[in-house]
Amino acid sequence: MAAVAAMAARRSRSRMVLVLAYLGVFLGIAFAVDRSNFKTCEESSFCKRQRSLRPGLSPYHALLDSLQLGPDALTVQLVHEVTKVVLLLELQGLQKNMTRIRIDELQPLRPRYRVPDVLVADPPTAPLSVSGHDDNSMELTVAEGPYKVILTARPFRLDLLEGRSLLLSVNARGLLEFEHQRLRRVPFSDKVSLTLGSMWDKIKSIFSRQGATDPAEGDGAQPEDVAGDRDKPETQQTAEREEPGAWEEMFKTHSDSKPHGPTSVGLDFSLPGIEHVYGIPEHADSLRLKATEGGEPYRLYNLDVFQYEVDNPMALYGSVPVLLAHSPHRDLGIFWLNAAETWVDISSNTAGKTLFGKMLDYLQGSGETPQTDVRWMSESGIIDVFLLLGPSAFDVFQQYASLTGTQALPPLFSLGYHQSRWNYRDEADVLEVDQGFDDHSLPCDVIWLDIEHADGKRYFTWDPSRFPKPRSMLERLASKRRKLVAIVDPHIKVDSGYRVHEELRDQGLYVKTRDGSDYEGWCWPGSAGYPDFTNPRMRAWWANMFSFDNYEGSAPNLYVWNDMNEPSVFNGPEVTMLKDAQHHGGWEHRDIHNIYGFYVHMATADGLIQRSGGVERPFVLSRAFFAGSQRFGAVWTGDNTAEWDHLKISIPMCLSLGLVGLSFCGADVGGFFKNPDPELLVRWYQMGAYQPFFRAHAHLDTGRREPWLLPAQHQDIIREALGHRYSLLPYWYTLFYHAHRDGFPVMRPLWVQYPQDVTTFSIDDQFLLGDALLVHPVSDAGAHGVQVYLPGPEEVWYDIQSYQKHRGPQTLYLPVTLSSIPVFQRGGTIVPRWMRVRRSSDCMKDDPITLFVALSPQGTAQGELFLDDGHTFNYQTRQEFLLRRFSFSNSTLVSSFADPRGHFETPVWIERVVIMGVEKPAAVVLQTRGSPESRLSFQHDPETSVLVLRKPGVSVASDWSILLR
Repeated sequence: MAAVAAMAARRSRSRMVLVLAYLGVFLGIAFAVDRSNFKTCEESSFCKRQRSLRPGLSPYHALLDSLQLGPDALTVQLVHEVTKVVLLLELQGLQKNMTRIRIDELQPLRPRYRVPDVLVADPPTAPLSVSGHDDNSMELTVAEGPYKVILTARPFRLDLLEGRSLLLSVNARGLLEFEHQRLRRVPFSDKVSLTLGSMWDKIKSIFSRQGATDPAEGDGAQPEDVAGDRDKPETQQTAEREEPGAWEEMFKTHSDSKPHGPTSVGLDFSLPGIEHVYGIPEHADSLRLKATEGGEPYRLYNLDVFQYEVDNPMALYGSVPVLLAHSPHRDLGIFWLNAAETWVDISSNTAGKTLFGKMLDYLQGSGETPQTDVRWMSESGIIDVFLLLGPSAFDVFQQYASLTGTQALPPLFSLGYHQSRWNYRDEADVLEVDQGFDDHSLPCDVIWLDIEHADGKRYFTWDPSRFPKPRSMLERLASKRRKLVAIVDPHIKVDSGYRVHEELRDQGLYVKTRDGSDYEGWCWPGSAGYPDFTNPRMRAWWANMFSFDNYEGSAPNLYVWNDMNEPSVFNGPEVTMLKDAQHHGGWEHRDIHNIYGFYVHMATADGLIQRSGGVERPFVLSRAFFAGSQRFGAVWTGDNTAEWDHLKISIPMCLSLGLVGLSFCGADVGGFFKNPDPELLVRWYQMGAYQPFFRAHAHLDTGRREPWLLPAQHQDIIREALGHRYSLLPYWYTLFYHAHRDGFPVMRPLWVQYPQDVTTFSIDDQFLLGDALLVHPVSDAGAHGVQVYLPGPEEVWYDIQSYQKHRGPQTLYLPVTLSSIPVFQRGGTIVPRWMRVRRSSDCMKDDPITLFVALSPQGTAQGELFLDDGHTFNYQTRQEFLLRRFSFSNSTLVSSFADPRGHFETPVWIERVVIMGVEKPAAVVLQTRGSPESRLSFQHDPETSVLVLRKPGVSVASDWSILLR
């Protein structure tokens, strides 16, 4: 027995050494990303093949004789001139000014992956009709909207027009490339070797897996593979020249077997009249996307990248394949629905006569029209693209939201301040931090626990020595009306005594290797299995784990953080999973990679909803994301660094996410890596207070940086920043309601609100919150002033601190101190605020409201306030909410229902009204239904033209008017 114990101990030590070795390599990149760990386009064989195709006449032509026009779609076959492979194009006109294009093989060797679960429903179609044709083209009219589609047969291309204006062209540069599936041509000697190897694999499979009945299982094949290959037409079995990396690929020491061969797809889109494009997050780069000729394309491939570089098109943690195009006269969107690794090339051109051919009749002016060309390239799947035709940016937002859903309405507490680090040591540490906020009069809603809280990094558990009584700890926080967030990552420690692992293993819910065994990689716990979240049964199992019975020690005020869900695999290629790993339905990981984190986020949010019987709204933070992730909660910009460039880049990163539906975005305040100096930390708090998700977070090896640990001067500034955040919570909550209802971004670029102001098109160091507040954070060390652009030829802007009024458009140099950042309220808006800052948002939700009314040059203003209980779905299921509209015109402020369907009993009342830009009245009168007029006391400052009305004493839920006489 002693010998056995000694051997076990040696194995344990060896295992720990191996884990530490992997972590050492992984953490070695912490303070400078090692680019060699991540592929360039040249190192990604499919990107290299796609990009090697140069613009020219397309080798594809449409067979007009095959065209079929049904009630919901048009289909037509496309033939490659050389290979004779036939593709099937499906074109749909959609309601709300959208068009959908799908291209797949007519007779594939095996089905290609079509992304499920991202669309909230099948989008309703708008019938197409033929309005003209000749021998080489056909003109189609969309029943809804003034749009036409011209299909040109040889070479194949599509042109979308509004009237006589060309909106965009598809395949105008001839870059449609669809790598059809084929059988591999190999020399006879290799065939013998492959056959013997295959036979041996089958023998091993039979003896290693009892009960296996499908001979295709375990070798990476689809269920259709074995029987299907023999029955396909010879034209599709013809192998063209075999490029390096087409059938197997090496990156460093990692081999990608590619059992199905090359399957990439690519297509180009030309946007005449467009010079500015945005979107396709996540990248640490400028808001306006840059031309990529001569450099790297933008990459979409969810990866765990420590301390990423700024101004770089490298892939990061999430991918949303949506691009927005903007000009002073038009906004368009392209939604490329593909979950595989994707690269996007962007080039700026001039639309010349040779490019447009017969379309010249529809172009206005000369051949000097500016143009942006966008080329999408994905490793597998089909071409499935939605063209969002605007015409305004807000139309594009709503069109995209109709497809993938809107931002989930967050619980109110999640819009407050979050205090986190890797890691708070134990229960005493957590409660000491909690008390620290009270002792220093600082508001806080949530304290966070990272991986060290779990027992040996076994998620859904608590370290018994550090967190022996988690429920008591949670109850203490609940007594302060605060919450706790604990991390639950999607890598599960391989441990025979760990119930979570045993159930996943026994139920076959892990991702598999090519040979059908459970896939194991290395992550924080050491050897880990990866749940297959593409499997609905896995997601249901995961959701059930958040019940209070299954997640021991949890409580209603415990919420969840999903990290490492790209997925992160320390010993995998590019720190992620092997592409030939197998998922539910026989799909390879290469097909689903970018949607893995989406499914983790989905299942976790469902779990939090289910644990309350469907009553409570969840809060889940996810690092990885995809199109549609906005339905499940918040995201953040990942492992940033305590450097000024990382502070600055968080603005365009969150703006880009908001443009594609993910409004609930933030960055780690203070930077995750390294130790910020007090100036940087203060500036980060000031910026974070005006970004949607507001969390301070730090690496294990950084110094503690709770606000009260700073010198008193800096504490006061951070306290002021937190105060601004909590004061504006009614406005934040209302903005999120509109994001939830309409799909509009909460934090938005200036050009969205001022689409014809060319100056705004490239601005990404300032932003708007809704349509009312303009924020210019200070993001340079030692700054004594900043240049602020105030847009709008008919606008006035009021400094929210001094009430000084400025007219737009103009650029101002504004002096700043360490305690100030420029924030302005637009004339014509009304912003609701809470003026009593308490320990948490839950302590403030019944406090009275102060209305800040900023008058336009015409003496008008408007705003709204959304109220409900702040945490349940009752606003949906029972219509228990208030949406009030406040309007000022003709010297009268009026409160009325903005949505009469909602009703909610609330003690909230109007405590004060501050009106900017008004002359002193002789009297102020309050009118309410069923009561006589009453006079209100007021004060007027002639220097700032600000009128303050004190204690009108009216309910926010009632109709009333305040008249200035």
